[in-house]
Amino acid sequence: MKIAIVTDSTSYLSKEEQEKYNINVVPIPVIIDGKSYNEGVDISTEEFYDKLRNSESFPSTSQPPMGEMINTYNKLADEGYDAVISIHLASTISGFYNSLVSLAPTIENIKVIPYNSKLTVKLMGNLAIEAAKMAQANQNIDDILSKMDEIRATINEVFVVDDLQNLVRGGRLSNASAFLGSLLKIKPLLTFDDKTNEIVAFEKVRSRKKALKRTEEIFKEAVSNADYPIKAMVINANDSESGDVWAKKIKEMYPDMTVEKSYFGPVIGTHLGEKALALGWMIDSDK
Repeated sequence: MKIAIVTDSTSYLSKEEQEKYNINVVPIPVIIDGKSYNEGVDISTEEFYDKLRNSESFPSTSQPPMGEMINTYNKLADEGYDAVISIHLASTISGFYNSLVSLAPTIENIKVIPYNSKLTVKLMGNLAIEAAKMAQANQNIDDILSKMDEIRATINEVFVVDDLQNLVRGGRLSNASAFLGSLLKIKPLLTFDDKTNEIVAFEKVRSRKKALKRTEEIFKEAVSNADYPIKAMVINANDSESGDVWAKKIKEMYPDMTVEKSYFGPVIGTHLGEKALALGWMIDSDK
């Protein structure tokens, strides 16, 4: 069986990665001052943050049109694929996955399997890469999905945001009311809750420096408790200098660990805001 891999633009895969692993990426729209842009297609990350600073209204995001998804799946069927695993951002922050679950049975010429990554950004991108490697090795669907579940279970992350305004206005923070009174005084630590998969703020920290230090402590505990090799990822929202400094520090703390760098593009940047940083980690399948 010939299996295709599809993901969305919040995976933030490079063009080289998309081509190397034959991953199809569907752009997610971001709307700024009433105009819709397809992430990674007609707006760059740099252009987005410039528009974000100068926009008259709060940006929003939407799902890709289902007609576009139908065309994508039909195109893959025409290319000889028998099935497609469609890997997308967490259903708790977008209705896209649930829309695909409803759409999948109506696609007749190729088997469509929507997969809820339960997260987003390059951590999801790495999940798509692992699935693509298995597909290229001619592994079957059940084995690929089972392995993806195993890898997904090793993924964790801590987000450090400048403030919660974007998440609150966008309705993406489940426990916002507990933090509203001190929005400007704290640097909240966020994560995807293990049980609900919703974005939650779980600690209040008084400065960015302390927030990063606390994140490092959480990461150190995770590394010490893991019985498998871990790779780390530092992600920044239009603050590559801070991202580079933090990635260098993590590498100095763990010289033998793979430390990747990535970014929050327009869709996720809409909700986290500029200057956000994150540290993510997952099993290092290459080791």
